[in-house]
Amino acid sequence: MAVAAGVGPQLFGIAAATVLAVVFLATVLGRRRRRGAPVVKRKTAPEADCAAAGGDVAAGDAGTDVIIVGAGVAGSALAYTLGKDGRRVHVIERDLTEPDRIVGELLQPGGYLKLIELGLQDCVEEIDAQRVLGYALFKDGKNTKLSYPLEKFHSDVAGRSFHNGRFIQRMRQKAASLPNVQLEQGTVTSLLEENGTVKGVQYKTKSGEELKAYAPLTIVDVPSCFVGLVLENCQLPHPNHGHVILANPSPILFYPISSTEVRCLVDVPGQKVPSIASGEMANYLKTVVAPQIPPEIYDSFVAAIDKGSIRTMPNRSMPAAPHPTPGALLMGDAFNMRHPLTGGGMTVALSDIVVLRNLLKPLRNLHDASSLCSYLESFYTLRKPVASTINTLAGALYKVFSASPDQARNEMRQACFDYLSLGGVFSNGPIALLSGLNPRPLSLVAHFFAVAIYGVGRLMLPLPSPKRMWIGARLISGACGIILPIIKAEGVRQMFFPVTVPAYYRAPKDKTAPAPLA
Repeated sequence: MAVAAGVGPQLFGIAAATVLAVVFLATVLGRRRRRGAPVVKRKTAPEADCAAAGGDVAAGDAGTDVIIVGAGVAGSALAYTLGKDGRRVHVIERDLTEPDRIVGELLQPGGYLKLIELGLQDCVEEIDAQRVLGYALFKDGKNTKLSYPLEKFHSDVAGRSFHNGRFIQRMRQKAASLPNVQLEQGTVTSLLEENGTVKGVQYKTKSGEELKAYAPLTIVDVPSCFVGLVLENCQLPHPNHGHVILANPSPILFYPISSTEVRCLVDVPGQKVPSIASGEMANYLKTVVAPQIPPEIYDSFVAAIDKGSIRTMPNRSMPAAPHPTPGALLMGDAFNMRHPLTGGGMTVALSDIVVLRNLLKPLRNLHDASSLCSYLESFYTLRKPVASTINTLAGALYKVFSASPDQARNEMRQACFDYLSLGGVFSNGPIALLSGLNPRPLSLVAHFFAVAIYGVGRLMLPLPSPKRMWIGARLISGACGIILPIIKAEGVRQMFFPVTVPAYYRAPKDKTAPAPLA
């Protein structure tokens, strides 16, 4: 009876939220049109300020088409992708030994599909990667399981979790297997610029020798920087699922990274985290975090703390602000970051590579200034709907899942847990967004406000009161305060109406591509 009573407000919430989203977006678009929206027309000519994008390549370096700074996930995948398309690629990585990081270990199903599209799916083989079929949410002793909507996909399609270093080494090996990809250890010290155009890089080799490398396009991929520890021989309550604990003060995440290891990421809010060296961090984890851990994994969690291998890395969020620079392009975490709670970073990076590959494929010669500049601008527009949906979801979910002294925020948190627990469309829609299988901005906005209105509906039952109505109004206001600033930072027009951006329609002048490698 309780579930039946709650479905009415939920259906009403979805309908109302959809109307709210349409009205909001129509209002924004209307304002922009009143200000004088640009006329969209197909362009092939370069912008005046991009005329310097081409130029001669220094003698001895004319054989390189693209320099990639950094051989992380994005850099390695891009090197292989461009190399397979016939480009001559020079990758410069500061350290070619296996990385040891505590993020970049969970690849969503949407990211795995991009991996298949790029021909890199075998990079998750032979590294003891674990299939991930969804998430389990835990709050106040209750839990609910959210499975990815994978019914329409091949049986192999699922999320994957693994040791980040093993995955990156497989990607590097794959890229280096191509004869036209040069993978070199070195530290890039500066970009070489001439009249505002990036011509290449200056770098120091492993032996300390200072060298310069030139190419018409330089792409920079820099890795990002929770408290992390590894639980050994630990059985999660729901196998093959990520586990999110809605703890106080902020979420805790568990997921398998091998057949015998589980990664735990504890979000510690604030600029200053407890010291590991003094034992403050271990004490914090045992006294504040451990009591909120599910009993099935409590002992393994405490044992991991006692072992002492606690790692910290800062979380950063950075919307992608397009700054087209002739001869250069930022990718990966150097360009766009989001909170790692949803594990969307690699999905965004691989999606970006697919977009860039499709843009560069028709170009025979990257020295063509107009095509290069035009395509750099097109990239920023074409990536937006997918990237901004995942970015916005990550930022909004982190704020909703974090505890707060504000009663309205806590009502929103409880409403989100109960909404997802309903199953059906109420869980399939949000989990499809999170997994990257359906990255649609309008669907994200509709579900977010449906959660908010569902929360208001819960407050009005069994009977509304002035206090409950006031909390409900603050809940709606708080929801707007969470998501609207994130959308504004991502760009309303680029996120919801990319076809109104002139760069969306740019076409290459030169449509003769290099011959792909067999």
